[in-house]
Amino acid sequence: MSEKFHENMPDPNTHLLNKITIGQKPVLFSVYWEIRLALYAGVLLFTTGAAILIYKNIDSIGHLVIITFIGLVAIVCWWYCLKNRQPFTFQKTIPTSILVDYLLLLAALLTVSFIGYLQYQFHLFGQTEKLATAIPMIILFTAAYRFDHIGILSLAITNLGIFLGINVTPTSLLKSYQFNDELIIYTGVLLGLVLQLIAWLSIKKDLKNHFAFTYQNFGVNVFFISCLAAIFHFHFYLFWLLLLTSAAYFLFVKTVKESSFYFLLIIMLYAYVALSFTVINLVLKIDDSFSVGIMYFSFLYFITSAIGVIFLLIHFNKKLKHYDNL
Repeated sequence: MSEKFHENMPDPNTHLLNKITIGQKPVLFSVYWEIRLALYAGVLLFTTGAAILIYKNIDSIGHLVIITFIGLVAIVCWWYCLKNRQPFTFQKTIPTSILVDYLLLLAALLTVSFIGYLQYQFHLFGQTEKLATAIPMIILFTAAYRFDHIGILSLAITNLGIFLGINVTPTSLLKSYQFNDELIIYTGVLLGLVLQLIAWLSIKKDLKNHFAFTYQNFGVNVFFISCLAAIFHFHFYLFWLLLLTSAAYFLFVKTVKESSFYFLLIIMLYAYVALSFTVINLVLKIDDSFSVGIMYFSFLYFITSAIGVIFLLIHFNKKLKHYDNL
């Protein structure tokens, strides 16, 4: 009797589950980006850990053993990726498995390390150090298009900048003092324009058009930082100021049409820096003693202009969202 009574009693956990299921519709959520982030972190941690291990044990391990290990791991990664590759197309492709995506990134990083190690330790290319950046650059661009990998494309563009003598990552550009060289300034302006042209051709000709954002992102930052460096460096800077403002207006109209708030933000920030430099420079030419009045004007200008830029960004952000909802 007792056993039969307990068998007929509802399980409290089941009852609670039913209440939750009936009272609230189950919501499915994707962990796709969480898994991708974990895998990217795994690749970076592996390469960083291997570098630290090699650095601390370089005397006991030996350079030849290290370089052989790096080369073998890179070859295995490339072999697996080539074996499981998708047919080539200029359209966006999806890798056969998520493992291929990250082994490809690992192979690219190890290849760059392998060639750089050969040049640094054994001087494989002799005095022609450009080859040590040109070869991995060609490999990275080829792999980026063959396997449709935006991460490797970013590495390839970075190698292109290094090959030309500049570092094309925005933070490195701002922290370094390499733009005191006029040749570097001209190279940066030209590289920025070329990257913008490639982005436009990618969309126009439908050749990996999803690569256009990466090209444009690097191109915009390199071009505007180079123009700012020219404004700061050259005594006669009106030409560079005109070039920067013309490019900013052209890209401003373009980004508003494309509803791209990210590019709108960075364009306005670069234009604001150029405008502020021009205003302060003109004021200092009027009174180069940097008196109290100049200081008050400077503080007032930066406070009011910064508030104005913030309100402009809020306005355009709402405007772009409105266009997106139409």
